[in-house]
Amino acid sequence: MEALGERIRGAMGLERMAAIAKRYRTWTVLFALVTTFAGVALIVDRPKGTILESFALPLVAIGGAVFAWAVWPGSRPPVQGTASLASRFLQRVTFDGRLIRFFPAIGVGMILADVAYNLTVSATPAFQTEDTIVLLSAVAFLGYRLVPGRFARERDFIFLFFVWINLILVVPLLLARLYYTDFEKSVDIYSWVALAPQTSAVLSLVGVPNSVHAVSGSTAPGLSFTPQHIPVEVTIVISTACSGIYSFGIFAAAFIAFVLTESESFSRRIWLLLALGLLAAYVANVLRMVVIVLVGFYTDSAQTDLQNMLVAHSYAGWLIFLGWLALFWGVLFRTLFREHAIHEIISSRATSVGFEPRCGICSSLLTPVVPATRCACGAYYHKSCFMTWARCPTCGRTTNPNGTLVSGGS
Repeated sequence: MEALGERIRGAMGLERMAAIAKRYRTWTVLFALVTTFAGVALIVDRPKGTILESFALPLVAIGGAVFAWAVWPGSRPPVQGTASLASRFLQRVTFDGRLIRFFPAIGVGMILADVAYNLTVSATPAFQTEDTIVLLSAVAFLGYRLVPGRFARERDFIFLFFVWINLILVVPLLLARLYYTDFEKSVDIYSWVALAPQTSAVLSLVGVPNSVHAVSGSTAPGLSFTPQHIPVEVTIVISTACSGIYSFGIFAAAFIAFVLTESESFSRRIWLLLALGLLAAYVANVLRMVVIVLVGFYTDSAQTDLQNMLVAHSYAGWLIFLGWLALFWGVLFRTLFREHAIHEIISSRATSVGFEPRCGICSSLLTPVVPATRCACGAYYHKSCFMTWARCPTCGRTTNPNGTLVSGGS
């Protein structure tokens, strides 16, 4: 009986959590995205030798499961509107969908090509970060046709994410290796051009004397500085693996895929949004390197022997990436795409055949017997359901304590 009682209490607890997640669906999706990309970041650019390495797959599994639940089609009719930029782009590059039937063959070809590259050209047959990205993209090609049509938007988002992460991280590296005819070493062009000089400039602005220079035996730049409590100059090598370029690539690919799947046409606002997102992600990446150096400059001593900086290198970069991801996507969900979400809701209600108005909180049918209220954005609610809410869950308009809307009809 005790075991049965524990199971019942556990089930009730899960039901309460599900109800809360459903009530705050936008934040549930945000949590799922951050958790999923946290796991992806650890898989692609995991800090080896740290406890974080073992969290990669669980984070992807938890985030993916929550995301799938949050976007699972419910009783509401699908939105009928103009095709998204993502769907139109895929239609064009696949010749009106005729190439989609070859996606499984393309996925198998990517796997075989990656293995052949490692065995014949690469310095080691072991799978590196770029191999992981290629293999994940191959899985996206293999599974594309298996996803039901009602999940088209989510399917296109994931597919475009892996396409873009290859275009941002893998393709430039291969082209650089071809240009320099160097297939055995990582070509650290990004660190030389877009990271080390900028990190050095910011450190100089905050009062940390430093210099950027070549390092014997390495293609990556070195940044030298003298910690306050260690009277010896220290040089850190900013290689591709530790530059944060992978975290930047993950964010940039996800952001571009999101804009393409959520937008119906390119406008000045969309271009501005893309430019702002990519620029801010780049600034966050430079900040990551600055923080790592500052930790070593101010806290390390002869006793710690740069251990504080090494810990920051292993953990701070990933934490800064997560913090930045949560902040930016939170602002994006809360403000920039609110108008788009409201437009979709109104469009779905205006164009759906046989639409039956339902409460936006409990999803039950609205009837004349039970008092209800309607927001200016088009959302309907039972007043009894709405009593505990301070704002409209759809658009954020404020409400009175009795459950009526300050802005909107009742």
